[in-house]
Amino acid sequence: MKARFLIAGALAALSLSGAAQAHRQWMMPSSTVLSGTDSWVTVDAAISNDLFYFEHFPMATDHVAVTQPDGSTGKIENAAKGRYRSTFDVHLTQPGTYRIANVMNGLMGSYMLNGKRERLPRGTTKDTLAKAIPAGATDVQTAESITRNEVFVTLGGPTSNLFKPTGEGIEMVPVTHPNDLVSGESAGFQFLLDGKPASGLKVTVIPGGIRYRDSLGQMDLTTDADGKVSVAWPQPGMYWMNASLAGEREDGPAGPPQRRASYITTLEVLAP
Repeated sequence: MKARFLIAGALAALSLSGAAQAHRQWMMPSSTVLSGTDSWVTVDAAISNDLFYFEHFPMATDHVAVTQPDGSTGKIENAAKGRYRSTFDVHLTQPGTYRIANVMNGLMGSYMLNGKRERLPRGTTKDTLAKAIPAGATDVQTAESITRNEVFVTLGGPTSNLFKPTGEGIEMVPVTHPNDLVSGESAGFQFLLDGKPASGLKVTVIPGGIRYRDSLGQMDLTTDADGKVSVAWPQPGMYWMNASLAGEREDGPAGPPQRRASYITTLEVLAP
């Protein structure tokens, strides 16, 4: 009997090994659908192995931006950074759907200096590239990296005017409103790359609560010719959705860096 339990535990650990090796960035609002005319949401933000638990390190909130239903810019309040997570509040005073987004746009790359290849400092952007490259450097190689992490919160009835894409990186244009998701039903999403339908893009959907499951419950989807996928929600709860474009270096590790783009969102699925 004891041996049987040991084998079962080993198999469970193997089934979750992929989750334990991946650090996932996420934001999770205290609620995604609220009533009334004046409400608050608290958002947890972290990078962790288990969804949605705080056990690795906090996500920086310096670049978090709030877009209000009328398109104006809102703000985060009461921001705090702890050992394992960051938190902040958003005051909802307009009816409709809000976007809370953390968009990071940077450059990866390297250059040759004194016969040695050096990497660009972490956090280099297009605006700071010139200062990041020292005098005398040659063979500069760069590639763009865009990470878009966003969540949507609705006060009262849902609105859709803020889903207009910017045309940069991977973006999600909902076919089904992200605050109108119900278990047992399917929802549609369209993904764009630089403003155009991203066909053949790999999309991953994982329900929260990994720590208490023997299987990851991961859904692996691929966008069609129009950049669309359909997700059938098996049960209520919070779900992590990710679409990534991670180009491999040409000619192996020594080759030039390839462009990377990632889209992340947390979706709440309600009971019917």
